[in-house]
Amino acid sequence: MSDIIVTSDGMLQFGGLRFRCTLGKGGALPEAEKREGDGATPLGRYPLRQVFYRPDRMAAPQTRLPLQALTPQDGWCDDPLDPAYNRFVALPYAASHEKLWREDAVYDVIVVLGHNDDPPVPGLGSAIFMHVARPDYSGTEGCVALALSDLLALLAVLRPITQIDLRMG
Repeated sequence: MSDIIVTSDGMLQFGGLRFRCTLGKGGALPEAEKREGDGATPLGRYPLRQVFYRPDRMAAPQTRLPLQALTPQDGWCDDPLDPAYNRFVALPYAASHEKLWREDAVYDVIVVLGHNDDPPVPGLGSAIFMHVARPDYSGTEGCVALALSDLLALLAVLRPITQIDLRMG
């Protein structure tokens, strides 16, 4: 098995696994056209950096990727003018950010994708994750989302060298 293949028509494939997924409500854009807040999923190939999960809602997922339990004080900076842009931050945080501890279930498991993070370029997009889809598979803010059971099955077979390849299709 090599890369996770995700196509813009909402299919994810890895080895013999094939799952329905959803992408950004702004569609899919070439990485060079991705901008903060456009709701688009950046096309390209990205490493899988880390997995976060809600320990109050589930046991730690089976994975060989770096794993960390979330707390209510966890966030992700999405302010292009802040030095911590596209980075994990502790809350409260003065600059614009996303709360990772959410009331809904979409961030019960989060896989951080290595988009615009080495180093982050202000304004080119932040917080591109693979996470849990809403029950209606409605579009995300630019992330890849799939059913919790599918995400857990995928995490169980991924290796640290696995990358995600987001393609038109």
